Amino acid sequence: MRPSGRALDEMRPVSIETGVTKHAEGSCMIRVGDTHVLCTATIEDRVPPFIKGSGLGWVTAEYGMLPRSTTSRMRREASAGKQGGRTVEIQRLIGRSLRAGVDRVALGERQITVDCDVIQADGGTRCASITGGWVALKLAVQKLMKAGDVTSDPLVDPVGAVSCGIYAGQLVLDLDYPEDSEAGVDGNFIMTASGRMIEAQMSAEGSTFTRDQMTGLLDLAEKGVQELAELQRAAMNA
Repeated sequence: MRPSGRALDEMRPVSIETGVTKHAEGSCMIRVGDTHVLCTATIEDRVPPFIKGSGLGWVTAEYGMLPRSTTSRMRREASAGKQGGRTVEIQRLIGRSLRAGVDRVALGERQITVDCDVIQADGGTRCASITGGWVALKLAVQKLMKAGDVTSDPLVDPVGAVSCGIYAGQLVLDLDYPEDSEAGVDGNFIMTASGRMIEAQMSAEGSTFTRDQMTGLLDLAEKGVQELAELQRAAMNA
């Protein structure tokens, strides 16, 4: 039924390679099928003005797609002088998703910026960015702990994200681009490894869905995030 030949509840092949850049405090390359995203984390001894003096840390994100990450060249947003609405939406999603898994008191009054650069896109770039972004963030925090700047780990539960949808009338896990472009319903689900929900984005794209179907998609998403969490842990221990 699926263009890739995968089972309905089967993820694309996923790999996470850590330490891929020299200068960032945390970095990884995450590959989810043919979607490849470079994630880097940068530690700064400052926070936004609205939390200055509060003792709380902050995690934020930036997101971008390289000009030939897709089938035809897209113009760099910097050359247009502003970010597009899709880019702003996605980087806000990444930031608030990662913050949901952070004890900001334990992090202390510092900011970590997670940059997610899409090298190649084939569906699910925001989900791959969140999943890889958590690994980069974790690596950066480990450096803080090793230096004694943070005494207790502010990242206890991994955060992952996966897409699910209804394609050709079937509930499917981890949509690639051919499925995403044809799905009657698609959604992005962000969860912790322990199954706590952070965010769910579901919408009909020409077809409505039932409450039972929504539950089925949530079940698929939970399975996918559990698999991603195992890969995140394995990458951290590699």
